[in-house]
Amino acid sequence: MAQQVILDREQLSCSICLDLLKDPVTIPCGHSYCMSCITDCWDEENEKKTHSCPQCRQSFTPRPVLVKSTMIAEFVEELKKVGLQAASPDLTYAGPGDVACDFCSGMKLKAFKSCLVCMASYCEQHLQPHYDEAAFKKHKLVEATSKLQENICSRHDEVMKIFCRTDQQCICYLCSMDDHKGHDKVSAAAERAERQKELGVSRGKVQQRVQDREKDVKVLQQRVEAINHSADEAVRDSEKIFTELIHLIKKRSSEVKQQIRSQQKTQVSQAEEFEEKLQQEITELRRKDTELQQLSHTEDHLHFLNNYPSLSRVSESKDLPSIDICPLRSFEDVTAAVSEARDKLQAVLSEE
Repeated sequence: MAQQVILDREQLSCSICLDLLKDPVTIPCGHSYCMSCITDCWDEENEKKTHSCPQCRQSFTPRPVLVKSTMIAEFVEELKKVGLQAASPDLTYAGPGDVACDFCSGMKLKAFKSCLVCMASYCEQHLQPHYDEAAFKKHKLVEATSKLQENICSRHDEVMKIFCRTDQQCICYLCSMDDHKGHDKVSAAAERAERQKELGVSRGKVQQRVQDREKDVKVLQQRVEAINHSADEAVRDSEKIFTELIHLIKKRSSEVKQQIRSQQKTQVSQAEEFEEKLQQEITELRRKDTELQQLSHTEDHLHFLNNYPSLSRVSESKDLPSIDICPLRSFEDVTAAVSEARDKLQAVLSEE
């Protein structure tokens, strides 16, 4: 069924535009064309006064009247509905960039192989004779390529089967008898065989170089891995050490703070105790001063004389500590010592 759809599509293609028939018309010889295609073709032949079929070349006089073929038009529409993909999933039509079969009429299938002898490309269907017919058995088939024209001599339009070693280029038979006469020439196949050996040696060198470079890459990767591992360890160790150092500094800071506060408390306590004793002495002295003042105003001479001796005696001051009991200089010394320790640590860290 799929094969039938393929054949119908070829039959329903215009051999002029190579596309499906549009407004199909059938001329007297039986071939069908797009109405616009055959009209343009015959308009160019008006001067000849005869009109022929582009396929079979049968001539018609006078010019046939073109009438749209309704049945073929319906068949074309039905084929469009079926779609190209419904024909067969194994067959692919040539698209942009593909190598098309040189022997397909109408919509061309994608080429499967190219023949270096026939200088043509074939789809699987048209390639079959190369497998079945003895005459084609020795032909050289390669993957489908659009570069077959590169094997044709642009000057003589002949296949270039000879290699000129003198000029290092491929030439055809006529070139070998003309411009390359007397040169060192061999068949392209023989030169290919020689170059193939050289290619094997070159490949060996390339492969050896690849292996050497792969070893270098492996060594480099190991070095990078070692660097990363060493760096990770260094980061972990340094973080641990700095954490310990920070802990040590915090601990020492706490100790210094505690010492300062302890000394502060001791000295403040001493000062407050001294202050209390001084206040007591001041109170006592003020009381005595009041009594002396009162005595100085008495008019009773006997009372004055009897009390003056006891009131006039001022008790000796108690042995109190020196008033300079809070040496502020000691705290400044602590600050200076801490600053010096900081500077030393900073110097060590900066240098190391």
